[in-house]
Amino acid sequence: MLRHNRAATARLTIAASTAAAAVLTLTACGSGGPESDGTVTVWTVETQPERLAIQEAAMDAWAEDAGVETDLVPVEEDQVSQLLSAAALSGDEMPDVVNAISPGLVRSFDRDGYLDRDAAAEVVEALGADTFTPEALELTSDGDEVLAVPSDAWPMMVYYRTDLFEEAGLEPPTTYADLRAAAEELTTRGRYGITLSTDAADPFTQQTLEFLAQGNGCELVDDAGEATLDSPECTETIELYGDLASEFSPEGSQGVESTRSSYFAGQAAMTVWSSFLLDEMAGLREEFTPSCDECADDPGWLAENTGVVPVVEGPSSGGDAAGYVEFVSWGITDGADPETTDFVQYMMSDAYEDWLSMAPEGKVPVRTGTAESPTEYTDAWSELEIGVDSKKTFSDVWPAEVTDTLAAAPESADRWALPQGQGAILGPITSELPLAKAAADLGSGSIDAAQAQTTMQEAVSEIAARD
Repeated sequence: MLRHNRAATARLTIAASTAAAAVLTLTACGSGGPESDGTVTVWTVETQPERLAIQEAAMDAWAEDAGVETDLVPVEEDQVSQLLSAAALSGDEMPDVVNAISPGLVRSFDRDGYLDRDAAAEVVEALGADTFTPEALELTSDGDEVLAVPSDAWPMMVYYRTDLFEEAGLEPPTTYADLRAAAEELTTRGRYGITLSTDAADPFTQQTLEFLAQGNGCELVDDAGEATLDSPECTETIELYGDLASEFSPEGSQGVESTRSSYFAGQAAMTVWSSFLLDEMAGLREEFTPSCDECADDPGWLAENTGVVPVVEGPSSGGDAAGYVEFVSWGITDGADPETTDFVQYMMSDAYEDWLSMAPEGKVPVRTGTAESPTEYTDAWSELEIGVDSKKTFSDVWPAEVTDTLAAAPESADRWALPQGQGAILGPITSELPLAKAAADLGSGSIDAAQAQTTMQEAVSEIAARD
């Protein structure tokens, strides 16, 4: 699943032809069988120059001790699936491991036979399964079998203006009812109650819808792969989304840039966004800085007056509301060099803090520590510096309440289709975006909630029936 945050929108652009050329010129590695060729080849979707530098330094340090060469190949996230399939079909050499891949890609690659389950299990066992958050392992496994090594996570959250909520005597938006009431109360002349994505062509819109769905037990499919968006739980979710988008949010198509801008300018009292917004809101990235009236004299004012909610509980959740959290993983390929497992262990231990430091606000550790020090990595993560053009530690910018909420987000996570063993459907759902299209029509008022729900159900049913 494509990240709607700056990890996607501001990522270094690498043309498909360049990446394809990299595939064709890789040194022979995992596809040659279990024998080592002396080079561990890593495909990375973390392609910004500063992130590549951190990865290369960690790989060089491991290679020097291991006596093995490493080759880091940057590949854009929206190209990695196509390029891996092309390499497999053409007989070209495969990478030994691909990093930061989403749950949907993990399921897709496993279904196509690209992943080595035993190698992933070996890494998790060596590191200690109990040092990972259970949810990360559950959503990266097929039953009892680990498919990939979970690395880190980022949650979707509601960001809300604590000053406006306090003035209006409103409760934090932790339930459907409180979210709707706040959006209505805080929609006034010159300000909207909320801004959320309604762009039909943006995965961000589908992620926003799923974020709300997870809080109410609205599931995409059941264990048999049958579409379940016609459930009463999903009716409530779709109706809430429709109300928020059409009545209390800015008109027109809203996406990554506009929702961020509206909230940063003080034009909206709430927004739904990923955790990648945290450093930008603190005024640490010149390209995206708060522009509200109060922010002119104090760039940190908006951060000081913003609270976050990772789970919005719906009326039909039964007390089992969940949040939307994107887990990313190391996928070790079938036939990878035997040294690859040692390399991934290194990246998840000695180099783990360096890995998290690439973007701490969007890389919440899912390996919290070691057997000897259970909170070692979470503790270190909370003291890492965030920001791009300017840097400050989490604790210098955000109160412990926010960082604690962020650190705990993976513990309340769920995702569509994964617990049901139907994760492969996420690929076409995300690439074709039928849910985003229906949600966009609902937000614009061109269809009502009942029509949107029928359209979504039929689209998922059609995709599920293809196999």
